[in-house]
Amino acid sequence: MDHKCPSLKLSDGHFIPMLGFGTYAPEEVPKSEALEVTKFAIDVGFCHIDSAHLYQNEAQVGEAIRSKIADGTVKREDIFYTSKLWCTSLRPELVRPALEKSLKNLQLDYVDLYIIHCPVALKPGEELLPKDENGKMIFDTVDLCRTWEALEKCKDAGLAKSIGVSNFNRRQLERILSKPGLKYKPVCNQVECHPYLNQSKLLDFCKSKDIVLVAYSALGSQRLPQWMNPNLPVLLDDPILCAIAKKHKQSPALVALRYQLQRGVVVLAKSYNTKRIKENMQVFNFELTSDDMKAIDGLNKNLRYNELLIGLGHPEYPFSDEY
Repeated sequence: MDHKCPSLKLSDGHFIPMLGFGTYAPEEVPKSEALEVTKFAIDVGFCHIDSAHLYQNEAQVGEAIRSKIADGTVKREDIFYTSKLWCTSLRPELVRPALEKSLKNLQLDYVDLYIIHCPVALKPGEELLPKDENGKMIFDTVDLCRTWEALEKCKDAGLAKSIGVSNFNRRQLERILSKPGLKYKPVCNQVECHPYLNQSKLLDFCKSKDIVLVAYSALGSQRLPQWMNPNLPVLLDDPILCAIAKKHKQSPALVALRYQLQRGVVVLAKSYNTKRIKENMQVFNFELTSDDMKAIDGLNKNLRYNELLIGLGHPEYPFSDEY
């Protein structure tokens, strides 16, 4: 099988494939589906797989990767696998055990990228979303620089090839970058990014620091009421996006993905629909013009589908800053 996905070089010398397969699914979707769709994604050419402890599907995703290695479709080094450190494990002493738990679920020796899922620390424990008797999130207080040092140790131990962050704003990134004794800087910042929230200022900042921006919710969002306001506009129905798609004889989704690639953004395409998973690999078969890119830039409304409401009121809540 031919893996032709272009890659970007990370600041630590490793390479990240520019198109990734997102594996998150709502709770009502059976976990077994993660196994089947991940195998299918690898079969059609995806070599960058993105999951997280929070998604509760790493056992299935790991099984899919191992089965595709076992049947000769890919080698382990062909696959770029990302996992994420959840908010309940941000205390430095909990970082390595959390990564080891993910590796045990995956039955892999290492992850290619391990990132802090979100800068908001929650009360440690088995509960992913710890709440008090009034249903309010129970926060924890953690120095993110200490969390980062624990990630650096995981990289040194060979458990993660690269380390990065997710949902960090510029100020939080700068705090890590200016930390005394910094050994490795974050290779990436994975954030919500799409034509309605194009993150141009954060992207420019990250580029200036040799940090790769990775886009999640690049097609808008899975419209889950617990995570987003269902009254927000549907990105893929946007008339300008649809007109550009029609011109190129592509789907609006492919145009939204292609837009990110041409900006130098690594883009995650999340789908459990095999037809769409296959279609998403076609993103390398066409190019947007500079006029198309300008028109899509013009769609930005700083509209955030995923407001990380669990972190509202926490001192590290990232979205109070402009970027």
